[in-house]
Amino acid sequence: MHIAMRRFAGCLTIGLAGFGLGSTAQAADAYPTRPITFVVGYAAGGATDIVARLVAKSVSDSLGQPVVVENRPGANANIGAEVVSRAKPDGYTLYVGSIANTINRTLYEKLNYDFKKDFTPVVLLTTIPNVLVVNPELPVKSVQEYIAYAKSHPGKLTCASSGSGSSIHLSCELFKMDTGTDILHVPYRGSGPAVADLLGGQVNSMFDNLPSSLPHIQAGKLRALGVTSPERAPFLPDAPTLAESGLEGFSVQSWFGLMAPVGTPPAIVEKLNAAINKSLSGDELKTSYEKAGFVMPPQPNTPAALGKFIDSEIEKWGKVVTAAGLKVQ
Repeated sequence: MHIAMRRFAGCLTIGLAGFGLGSTAQAADAYPTRPITFVVGYAAGGATDIVARLVAKSVSDSLGQPVVVENRPGANANIGAEVVSRAKPDGYTLYVGSIANTINRTLYEKLNYDFKKDFTPVVLLTTIPNVLVVNPELPVKSVQEYIAYAKSHPGKLTCASSGSGSSIHLSCELFKMDTGTDILHVPYRGSGPAVADLLGGQVNSMFDNLPSSLPHIQAGKLRALGVTSPERAPFLPDAPTLAESGLEGFSVQSWFGLMAPVGTPPAIVEKLNAAINKSLSGDELKTSYEKAGFVMPPQPNTPAALGKFIDSEIEKWGKVVTAAGLKVQ
């Protein structure tokens, strides 16, 4: 009797497990059956928000469901990341991660989420070069002249940023480490006010995201000395890379990637990856990216490739944050 009952219980357990696997597979096959949300950790209007809305609009058609963008700003994107890290891993709540999250992992003494352990990479959305720009009144016209000026005026040259711990700030810190220069960092609450003071001459220089400085460069109101990406920016072909300018190996790119809560079924991750890569290859999104100053991600643009890239970014910025002695409580 007991043996028969145990056999029955074992069969029932196996049956239920099989049913669960079947249900998961069916859910992945049917996905999506309702609207999807992209959570952005910044206010509307910034680069993260812009790229999220461009991709959301483009991919809605191929997925057959609306994709909406929800802004959850605060704590250098940590609030939005924490919200999604606790979301149900069903593919309906996704996070638009960025370089800031890989910096934050070392910068903040305490976080209520782990960007590496609590998320599954889905797809890289875009990269943005940073550009070293100076006020035209500063008597330098190249990266080497900028370095020479900084060394002859230690602590006098100023470098603005959108905030402590931003990619703009860390670009400056990495530059200082690589060149042995003493440049004063001046943090602002956002790129807008930083650029405004740079235009007004209150600060001398900035490693700004290219899209926000490009109009001022084109108008002759800012002077571009070089870009931080490995290759020249197609939107600013005359500006050399910092590597070309004598800083071998110098490479900083702001980037934005779609992340899912850990535990999201692989079939759903693959479906999202395929749909977004299809949108990225379309003429409509390519045109939108060119107008906004966004660079198409390299191929193959797989979840594994994004995961490997994130690992390298965490290691890289961990060293910079530690060496610069930066910490946020």
